[in-house]
Amino acid sequence: MVSGSLFHSRKNSWPTQEYISKSTLHLLDFDDAAPPEQAWRRKLNSHANLLKEFSVTFMEAIKMVKLGVRMWSYVREEASHGRKAPIDPFNRESCKPSATQGVPLGGMGSGSISRGFRGEFRQCQIIPGVCEASPVMANQFSIFISRDGGSKNFASVLAPGQHDCLGSRKRADDPGISSWGWNLNGQHSTYHALFPRAWTIYDGEPDPELKVSCRQISPFIPHNYRESSLPAAVFVYTLANTGKERAKVSLLFTWANSIGGNSHLTGDHVTEPFIAEDGVSGVLLHHKTTKGNPPVTFAIAASETQNVSVSVLPCFGLSEGSSTTAKDMWHKMVQDGQFDRENFSSGPSMPSSPGETLCAAVSASAWVEPHGKCTVAFSLAWSSPKVKFSKGSTYHRRYTKFYGASEGAAVDLAHDALTHYKLWEEEIEKWQSPVLKDEKLPEWYKFTLFNELYFLVAGGTIWIDSPLLSSTMGNDRGQSKDLECSTVKVTEARVDCRQGADNSYDSTATNGQYHVDEQDVGDVSDENESVETFREGNSTTALQSLMMTDQEYDNDVGRFLYLEGVEYVMWCTYDVHFYASFALLELFPRIELNIQRDFAKAVLSEDGRKVKFLAEGNWGIRKVRGAVPHDLGTHDPWHEMNAYNIHDTSQWKDLNPKFVLQVYRDFAATGDMSFGVDVWPAVRTAMEYMDQFDRDNDGLIENDGFPDQTYDTWTVHGVSAYCGCLWLAALQAAAAMALQLGDQDFAETCKRKYLKAKPSFEEKLWNGSYFNYDSGSSGNSKSIQADQLAGQWYTASSGLPPLFDDFKIKSALRKVYDFNVMKVKGGRMGAVNGMNPNGKVDDTCMQSREIWTGVTYGVAATMILAGMEEEAFTTAEGIFLAGWSEEGYGYWFQTPEGWTMDGHYRSLIYMRPLSIWGMQYALTLPKAILEAPRVNIMDRIHLSPVNGGLSHNEKGVRKIATKAGCFSSTAFHCAC
Repeated sequence: MVSGSLFHSRKNSWPTQEYISKSTLHLLDFDDAAPPEQAWRRKLNSHANLLKEFSVTFMEAIKMVKLGVRMWSYVREEASHGRKAPIDPFNRESCKPSATQGVPLGGMGSGSISRGFRGEFRQCQIIPGVCEASPVMANQFSIFISRDGGSKNFASVLAPGQHDCLGSRKRADDPGISSWGWNLNGQHSTYHALFPRAWTIYDGEPDPELKVSCRQISPFIPHNYRESSLPAAVFVYTLANTGKERAKVSLLFTWANSIGGNSHLTGDHVTEPFIAEDGVSGVLLHHKTTKGNPPVTFAIAASETQNVSVSVLPCFGLSEGSSTTAKDMWHKMVQDGQFDRENFSSGPSMPSSPGETLCAAVSASAWVEPHGKCTVAFSLAWSSPKVKFSKGSTYHRRYTKFYGASEGAAVDLAHDALTHYKLWEEEIEKWQSPVLKDEKLPEWYKFTLFNELYFLVAGGTIWIDSPLLSSTMGNDRGQSKDLECSTVKVTEARVDCRQGADNSYDSTATNGQYHVDEQDVGDVSDENESVETFREGNSTTALQSLMMTDQEYDNDVGRFLYLEGVEYVMWCTYDVHFYASFALLELFPRIELNIQRDFAKAVLSEDGRKVKFLAEGNWGIRKVRGAVPHDLGTHDPWHEMNAYNIHDTSQWKDLNPKFVLQVYRDFAATGDMSFGVDVWPAVRTAMEYMDQFDRDNDGLIENDGFPDQTYDTWTVHGVSAYCGCLWLAALQAAAAMALQLGDQDFAETCKRKYLKAKPSFEEKLWNGSYFNYDSGSSGNSKSIQADQLAGQWYTASSGLPPLFDDFKIKSALRKVYDFNVMKVKGGRMGAVNGMNPNGKVDDTCMQSREIWTGVTYGVAATMILAGMEEEAFTTAEGIFLAGWSEEGYGYWFQTPEGWTMDGHYRSLIYMRPLSIWGMQYALTLPKAILEAPRVNIMDRIHLSPVNGGLSHNEKGVRKIATKAGCFSSTAFHCAC
């Protein structure tokens, strides 16, 4: 825990008054219009540098020539089938990334739209795996102000300056959006971010006598598995008139019928006005997507009250041929401050022609008395009920469980957002308040902790309705009951401790997933294995075993996917989830447990289709039984795992231990016995799979002279600090879990291996002050790896005894702090992955010389658990200073995987930085961990001379399973 006096000197490091005057704060101090003191801040006129991407050195390029040639061929092959390769370093985005990002909109898993801190809507991700980064400049809020007497009139888009995409000159005859009033300077306007909320304060801009607060709210509510799935957001404008004259203020919300890129030009799009209950009204924009993707409907709306009048313009265009142009629309607002009421009865528009852009507008007008205040609320919602992956599988998104799959759902979403947002805010404040009020924590940490959660919305997330539906439920939602049939080697996951990994059989099985009535099995004709052999099978498996009771259905939270990053398009990349999963465990534990169940099923399956591995050019099978997959796939997740094909990840040494460690941490933190019983067969199998890598029978696994772990360009020889430490921790975790589930013999097996492995590990790697990178004889074998105690991080997080004595743990962490952290720009950039003992950065490969943001947070969490709080926060603060501070490189709300010493990034918007929640987890360990018995759990495992009584152990697990009422769910039916 953080000591009481450690950070008093850092209090108020971001004083609000430096950004907003005290008088303005006082005026806005009602209805949550004033931003909290603990928020990330920027002036709207802040200069936004273009970000610089990393480049490999000449020697690194030489080493990767063969990989580059094979990857180029693979990328082209995927493109020939209309698919995007999961890793494509050759085709860069046409829109240059810049430091203008802000808090994204909406909940999780229903597509996302981000909003930059200067007001632009960008980073649209409605189609899985596709991110349209460029801003859609027609999507804006604008303000029109007139006062009694008519001497003071203002009209301005509420975004500063002239944007590049509007053209360098404003033509008087331009019918498009450059004809609008882009008058805002932004000098007196500020943005404040505390995810999932953001505040933009216009302190006398454009009207010096009007203070305006725009509050952006999205339904990201921890432990709320309903509201947090909703694709909706609210913008609450608070107006404070400081003048002596009454002011008529009209706020305008415009939206293009687009999902980013050039989608607005594809044609056949329609808009129509609507009037809902409770004074909510607006416009629907029906968008017909291309390439067979499901349609999308947007809703923009405002809430009419006694003092607020709402009007709409259902359709305007951006070109001269439009019946109403953007210029006409702007002129109407300047003249009248509202649209004609009869527009509500205009009905659906004519479908747009190819090349034509349809837009819509909602206006909300109010009179604000002298020294008076007023509130105006808008909502944005989008409904894309079906999510379709490129190889054919289609599902219903999670929110359809509550709103259905019709186009009218967008109206209901927009309405409920406007009527429920205050309840959302109450829950958000209740969640965040303990952290924000903790005076022992540095200010930068408070808002960075919450703002790094942006990734769970903007990082590409898919949340589908439960695949385990009864036939009645399936029919109610229009879902097909057809099950995919595949010949896949699957282990029936009986909780049987007699045969372990050998107790398997070849079975034709289904994965138990119900799909929307579209093709279940995607195009696999380009695979090297026979399609016929893959599809053989019997579809009449025991359907009844997949049915759910009403109670199970109510408790089900569906299935969740999130990308490794918007550039590395792989779902639930597991070696990275190891770092990021602390966020889900803390905030949405049922989602976290379901992800672990997905991987447990995957461990026990095998997909024999052939895959070419690009690094070595060799062939192997897609998914090996017993190996934890690298990811759940790209083009058909759950069905076609291991989209990553650079190396054969069945030979990686970190995935299986990471699975065991995550499962045990989740099991210990939640105390969910049914979860433990469900996944135990996979845990045993994953551990036994690793026996093949202990080639000298010392209990330790050895690396194989290639990058066989998450650092996939950093070669490892022999025993390594990273994988070896993970293995030691996994042996402890597996032993502890076996003991608690009654599998005494496997607990003994793990303890015996641990007692052999630990002294061997220390003998081969401990050099007196830290653990060497590996036991080989290469030039970097004595490198100081920042991540060398990753296993100890999980051991301490799970309430297990430390792997090493306190001196060695603190000595290794002190070495990392002194060398990897403080010798890099004085600790102002984070922890470099590798550092030579002479104090020079390890430049063996690009990853050894990189600073990984998520690893730095993980190292800081390990330090906290070791009682080194000051070093921990100094280490993590380097990521804030380089990535989030005003003097940094501009990586806010797009934190990359890593950066180099000169600040060049690799892979923006990346999953691993969610590991800052590992720090919070360390500061507030779960009650189940804190109250665990203080007796060393390894000491409770008594070694017998000969392992026996196996049937006794099976009985122990079955007894627990029966008591938990969950044993039937341990029969895994899965296909990959």
